[in-house]
Amino acid sequence: MLKGKTAIITGSGRGIGKAVAVKLASLGANIVINDIPASADADATAEEIRGMGAQCISIKGDITDINDVKALVDGAVKEFGGVDIFVNNAGITRDSLMLRMSEEDWDMVLNINLKGAFNCIKTVVRPMMKQRSGSIINMASISGVIGNAGQANYSASKAGLIGLTKTTAKEFSSRGIRCNAVAPGFIKSAMTDKLAEDTKKKYYDAIPLGRFGTVDDIADCVAFLASDMSSYITGQVICVDGGLVM
Repeated sequence: MLKGKTAIITGSGRGIGKAVAVKLASLGANIVINDIPASADADATAEEIRGMGAQCISIKGDITDINDVKALVDGAVKEFGGVDIFVNNAGITRDSLMLRMSEEDWDMVLNINLKGAFNCIKTVVRPMMKQRSGSIINMASISGVIGNAGQANYSASKAGLIGLTKTTAKEFSSRGIRCNAVAPGFIKSAMTDKLAEDTKKKYYDAIPLGRFGTVDDIADCVAFLASDMSSYITGQVICVDGGLVM
């Protein structure tokens, strides 16, 4: 389905980003793994994907640094000849109630989650415009759709990312570039496993489909948006949340 396509996935050393990279590789895409320079996971994930028989390279860099982003995109173009799919997955949380939230934690989350995505989009649309094709997928969150107590910075960054998604779709659709967002709900992960049992039960009871999501649920949606099966879809936000938000 994606044979011959090249995909860059930021924050793809582990978690959702890794699941997306593995899924796209299984569908035939060439993969560029990206994570922070200190990440030991990026190279291991790239090696795992190459073990599947897919073409894969790892390019580390800080997405808040525009020069690192340019090196990422240029490296992908040099290795594979272009970029067809870009997944803005890199992101962090620094949760706290608003009255206790530090300015540093606000700035850090907005800088990585929103400015980082802006840097990536601004850079990758250039080769995509030359190709007159491309699919950009931004990893938002239901927190950006409905808000969440204790996540003023994270919710604001993801709501901003949704606005950026729609603006990108409007500005570049005439060049054959689509841009959509995926908004995960409660996804089972190492991070959510650390939550108190009563907190997990509260979310679980509110999910109509009666289960927590998995990283593969997210990866499947990204694969759809990356492929020609979604060629008439742009500027949309797809909540992958078991019906938690409807």
